[in-house]
Amino acid sequence: MNLRKIFGLNLQRLRRERRLSQEQLAHLAGCARAYLSGAEAGRRNATLDMVEALARVLEVEPAELLMDPGPEGKSR
Repeated sequence: MNLRKIFGLNLQRLRRERRLSQEQLAHLAGCARAYLSGAEAGRRNATLDMVEALARVLEVEPAELLMDPGPEGKSR
């Protein structure tokens, strides 16, 4: 699995766990909802600044967004 897809799956999982809509997360992280949607789908490259901003809002370490979720779909 490529890193964009891993990032997108982790981003979507963490956002849903926190019961945030894409619109809410995008607002809190300072990006557009369409950008966030593309990142979750693995179509957009996230900058390091955006990884950091999303991790801050989601209250995780940036590395958690980039860790392979493994066969169960959860970060190790």
